[in-house]
This record gives sequence, C-alpha cells and structure tokens, in this order.
Amino acid sequence: MPWKQATFNTPKEHVEPLEDHLLSMGALSVTLMDAEDHPILEPALNTTPIWDNNLVTALFEDNVDIDAIAISVKASMSEKVTIFNIETVDDQEWERAWMDNYHPMQFGEKLWIYPTNIETPETDDAIVRLDPGLAFGTGTHPTTALCLEWLDQTNLKNKIVVDFGCGSGVLAIAAALLGAKKCYGIDNDPQAIIATDSNANINHVTDIVTAHLPEDTPAIEADIIVANILSFPLITLAKNIESLCKVNGQLVMSGILEGQVNDVIEAYSPYFKNFISSQKEDWFRICAVKK
Repeated sequence: MPWKQATFNTPKEHVEPLEDHLLSMGALSVTLMDAEDHPILEPALNTTPIWDNNLVTALFEDNVDIDAIAISVKASMSEKVTIFNIETVDDQEWERAWMDNYHPMQFGEKLWIYPTNIETPETDDAIVRLDPGLAFGTGTHPTTALCLEWLDQTNLKNKIVVDFGCGSGVLAIAAALLGAKKCYGIDNDPQAIIATDSNANINHVTDIVTAHLPEDTPAIEADIIVANILSFPLITLAKNIESLCKVNGQLVMSGILEGQVNDVIEAYSPYFKNFISSQKEDWFRICAVKK
C-alpha cells in the first residue's frame, strides 16, 4: 500500500505547532530529522531532539489530498515553515527510513519501548518491542507518552485493562508487560486490529492481549480504561467508554488540548468523578474514577 508523505523545513520554534497541525489534518505519524547535520549526542531519555533547523515529515494515507494539506500548512503557519518535499512512498521505504531514526525510549521508572532491530539488555524492566507498521502509536508523541507514564506509575497486577482506540496496541501491550491479567484493544480500524495482534505476538503476550472491533467486543468490566484518542471522539463515545468500566474503575484519557479539557470533563461527569488533569507540552491527560 502506498502512502503520501510531506516534508517541511522549519526552525525549532515552529516544530510543535507544525506537528499538532499535521496531526489535526490526519497525519498518521510525524517524525523529525536534522536539516543541517548538527547531531545531538546522548540526548536525555524520553526526549525528542529538536535542532535549530528541522525537517518535519508527515505520513498520510494514499487517498488524502496532499496538496490541500500543504496549502493549509502554508496558510496557517509562519512563513519560515516551507515545503521541502512531497512524494508517494511504499511501506518498505517508509518503515526503513523511520527505523533508522527510532531509538529506545523510557517512560517513568521501569517501562521502555525498543524497536525490534535493537538488542534489549538483561533487566527486570518492562520492555515493549515495537516497530512502525499498519497502525501507529509508538510513544513518540506526548499523548501516548502521557498514557505510558501513567501505566508505569500504576499497580496493574491482576487488573483488566481496556486500550480504547488501540492503534498499534502499545498501551495494551505495555499494561500486559506491567502485570495486567487481561488487556482488550478496541478500535474501529481493521488495520489496528491486525497491528495489535501482530505486536502482541512479537511481545509474547497473546494470552493476555486481544484486539476487537467495537461490534465484536465481548462483555467487559474493566478495572482500567485508557483512551488515547482526540477530544471529539472522546466526547462522542463517552457512553460507550463508560459502559466498559466497572464501578470505582479508573479512566485515563489523552489526546486533549487545553481548550478542550473542560468539554471532555463535562461529557464524562455524569459517569465519573475525581477528575485530575496533567500536561505534557500542549497536550493533556485526564484521569477519573467511575461513580
């Protein structure tokens, strides 16, 4: 399957707004590269290196109007953000280029994500083996990192966890490796189901992690629901999500911008209480407890 790829040249102060704009336009992933060959040696763990001048590459499905997206970027962003390249790439080309810039990442104290081409150390830490593929969610974006950090800080032993909008299945797999008894990935995209099943197999947790389309989801009373999706689907699906959570169960939501926090809390207030929000860059995580 071919993909559309757009690359923009931007100074560091415009990287985050550009990334957020591209994601809002439907980008499946956004990656950064140095535009001037100024390497960063030994970057801090769980950080994304940003250079003075960056190449920001966004990947889209083949059926998008990539020219319209480029025009939108030009109209919305600073004039310092310029189009570097627009092209069509196949799976193998994109994944190989992505893997060349994908490195181990740590979340919290004991949770890591490693690409499968890098050998893992002998450790008692939880290590998720994950490569880019049909569905995305690899920990590089703040929304995913917020959820991974919360999972790392939570006692998941013998818990039933739902990864709602599972994408790559990274949150369900991380929960399984951190001690959860059963993890259900739920997504309306069949490619996400394929990706989650494949990644569960790579991480040897197929006995714990299963992936389901919404219409095929079994009856669940989850101890924990993690929903790393954007605010509009979070609000729209509030009733669906709360129906999967047991009384006193925990809900973790991410993919929320500052101006959307109150709207999301309002949508879930009939079902949940004790709302707590946390921020990473421009993105918020909201936690709550089922009434």
